[in-house]
Formats: sequence, C-alpha cells, structure tokens
Amino acid sequence: MERNWNGTTFGSGLMHKWLIGLLRWVDVRIIYVFTAIFILPFCMLIKTRVNYRYFRRQQKYGVFHSIGAMYMNYYYFSQVVIDRFAMYAGRKFNIETVGYEHYELLAKQPEGFIQLSSHVGNYEIAGYTLVAKDKPFNALVFFGEKESVMQGRSSRFADTNIRMIPVSNDMSHIFLIEEALANGETVSMPADRILGSKKTIELPFLNGVADFPIGPFQVATMRGLDVLAVNVMKTSMTSYKIYVTPLTYDHSLPRNEQIKALAEAYVKELERMMKLYPTQWYNYFDFWK
Repeated sequence: MERNWNGTTFGSGLMHKWLIGLLRWVDVRIIYVFTAIFILPFCMLIKTRVNYRYFRRQQKYGVFHSIGAMYMNYYYFSQVVIDRFAMYAGRKFNIETVGYEHYELLAKQPEGFIQLSSHVGNYEIAGYTLVAKDKPFNALVFFGEKESVMQGRSSRFADTNIRMIPVSNDMSHIFLIEEALANGETVSMPADRILGSKKTIELPFLNGVADFPIGPFQVATMRGLDVLAVNVMKTSMTSYKIYVTPLTYDHSLPRNEQIKALAEAYVKELERMMKLYPTQWYNYFDFWK
C-alpha cells in the first residue's frame, strides 16, 4: 500500500523559476492548453491506481465515469499548480468568499484561533486573501519544500502579516505554534496529512475509513480555541471560491471527546467539499484503509 507523501512540489527549482518568469508575460490559459495536451497524459501514468480507486470506491463512480473524472482531476490539479506560480509572478484571480463574516469576527477578537486546511482546491490562495491587519497569521508548511516555492511564498507574504512555520524533525515547530497562539495570533494547519507526529484518529470518511492527524485537534482543544475550516475551490479558469466554515465542539466534554467531536466536524466539512467538487481531491496516495 502506498501511504507515503514526500511533501514537495513536482519539478526542479530551475523549472519553477522559468515558469514564474514565463507567467509574468504569458496568459495562464495558454499554459493550461499546453498541460492539457502534453503533460496530463504523462501524469495519468504516475498515480493512476490510487486516483482510480478514489473515484470507484469513495465517489462510487462507474468505470468510464471514473476514467473521465481522473482526467479532470489531473486537469484541475495542473491548473492549480500553474495558478500558484502565477501568483508568485504577481497575477491575480477573481475570488468569492462564502462565510467571510466568521473569519472577520475571530480576527477582531484578542484570542488566537486555528484555521484548518485540506489538500483540495488551492488553499494557498486563502493566505493572500484572508489576512487580518492587526492579527499575525502563521502558516504551518512542510520543511522540505523546494526553495523556489518557499521564495515565491515569501515574496507574496512580504507586505502582509503572514509568517511561515516550517515543520521540523525535532518538533520545534510545536513551540512556535504555542507561542503564536499565546500571543493571540492565527495559526493555519493542514488536517488531512500527517506531518511530524504520527499520532492519528480513525474516522469514517467518504464511504470508507481513514486516519487523520490528531495534532491540530489537540492543539485547538488544549486551549479551547475557536476553529475554522477553510477550503479554496477552483470554479473557473480565473476564479476561486473560498469556503469559511466554523467547526463547533462542546468545550465542557472530556478532552478526548472534544478532540473526537472537533475531528468529526472537520471531516464532515471536508466530505461536503468533496461532494461539491469531487475532482479537486489532491491526496495522491492511499488515503483510505
């Protein structure tokens, strides 16, 4: 079973820099056409088995429907990757936000809060859109990501209130997270991939059972923090829709039950997104048991 994820963006650093330079002058839609014709057939040879199983078992698609959905999944994923580098090149996209009032309310309060993300759609756009002037935003990122990607993020974050917290093997990022929350700041964490600690919680999800990292839910319940699920889904070639959803849990429950309730609320929202946008699931490894 292929259950590992290396956490890095495909391609070399030189390729990334070349793409960023190209996108300063070339319309992203031209690059979309190139990837649809030349790159997608290559991609479909890499993770076909895992992707096909997702549509057949989790989405309950038929054989031919699954094959077509696989192609659309790679089609959207290639656009998401291109869009990320287009943002590094200074391009902008049309953004619609659903539930922004929930983010705005928490951004105004003195206490910190947790923002949970998923590897669906294009979450990185949220980092350029949901920014509070007076509340620093801390994003947990994979330590081994390529330098070109980290530089692109840094350049976009230069004039914002955002800092990146790399996940490190010595778990020192935990102290940075605690410090940020103690200072009343926002912390964004992925809750669908296991980073650092291997502790998980098993939950039903999309016609199966999967392990989710327990860390984000432990951090939130330890301080009784408010939690938002934020998903950014591609709706057209130049448009995205951000879904901001508060995740509620009973703070009076025993700690283990709070963790379970919060995790279930997160998975329920993730499942809702995957029913609305089934071809924007980008976890290319054996996610389900």
